[in-house]
Amino acid sequence: MSTVTKKGFTLIELLVVISLIGVLAVLVLPNLNAARERGRDAARKSDLKNMQTALRLYYNDYGKYPMSTGAFEISGCGVQGTDTCLWGLPFEAASQTYMNKLPADPLNVPYRYTRIDADTYTLDACLENKSDDKAIVSTGNWCPSGVMFEIKP
Repeated sequence: MSTVTKKGFTLIELLVVISLIGVLAVLVLPNLNAARERGRDAARKSDLKNMQTALRLYYNDYGKYPMSTGAFEISGCGVQGTDTCLWGLPFEAASQTYMNKLPADPLNVPYRYTRIDADTYTLDACLENKSDDKAIVSTGNWCPSGVMFEIKP
């Protein structure tokens, strides 16, 4: 007489394992999204610091920071250094290149450049992580999260 042994999982065992995987996924995904937000915020801060350096180089050459347009863009490109610079393209004035590529926000929320006077400006980026230690409250409606990172000379 031969005995047949069946190897495998019961339906209940499979349901328990699938439920555990579902619970773990629900717990891990929000942390993964928060890590992505913090990563994009770090890229924004790095972009603004690099732009700060480029703007200082421009200041050294022209004795003033470039003008800003109503759309919060830098007007410091072109032959005379007064044309609007486009995000994602080089920041060049006359024959001098200040940045090979003027960075753009990872999620296409525009960076804001505002010249206060010849010696002062602000550079702003909208942050996703509201608990960032460098975040300040945003004014106006350009920043969906309501918090931003700001750099001044």
